[in-house]
Amino acid sequence: MKQTILLIISSLVLLSCGEKISKSTDLKDSRQKASYGIGLRIAKDFKSNKLDVDSEIVAKGFKDGLYGNQLLTDEQVNKVLMEFQKEMYEKKMKEAQGASAKNKKEAEAFLTQNKNNTGIKTTVSGLQYLVIKSGNGLSPKATDKVTVHYIGKLLNGTEFDNSYKRNQPQVIQLNSVIKGWSEALQLMKVGDKWKLFIHPDLGFGDVGSGEVIPPGALLIFDVELLGIEK
Repeated sequence: MKQTILLIISSLVLLSCGEKISKSTDLKDSRQKASYGIGLRIAKDFKSNKLDVDSEIVAKGFKDGLYGNQLLTDEQVNKVLMEFQKEMYEKKMKEAQGASAKNKKEAEAFLTQNKNNTGIKTTVSGLQYLVIKSGNGLSPKATDKVTVHYIGKLLNGTEFDNSYKRNQPQVIQLNSVIKGWSEALQLMKVGDKWKLFIHPDLGFGDVGSGEVIPPGALLIFDVELLGIEK
């Protein structure tokens, strides 16, 4: 929300205060294209943040701000925007909690069934793993840095990360990653390749991670431990 407001403010600075908005859709020069692009950027930012606003009133507020005909004082605007941000935050949190509960239920149902599959091992924490390939190297400690290759997927099969596609192994600090990774990698030996099934409580929990990993999501990783950094 704060980024949206900052974007609007920066957009206002870029526009001339005395110029009327053309009704033409023919973008004649770079300035008009930039102005149109700013409008698109604001609209898409509103849409991505699911802001429930009246677009016509937004346009009126924009115009009134340019020409000094504002219907609310700056103090009133600050107050109403703070209240609006609070409402939107509470709404977003409520939606996230609902999504998290649904995803957790699906995750637990999957793990309950998955633990009975051939080769699946379950730790005390609830982490599940399948050994794909066994190595004969050392096992890292919680304070170590390790080099890994991995593929990350959601329960529905959506791939959200893949170091193989980047052709670049990842160096990670074991005490700064999700609990499921830290636990699994300390059990692995260099040369091992495991498939991990990570309960949301051992992953990103009720928060998720950005737009990629939803709240309460089960994470499935193919992880290959390539080395321990010195």
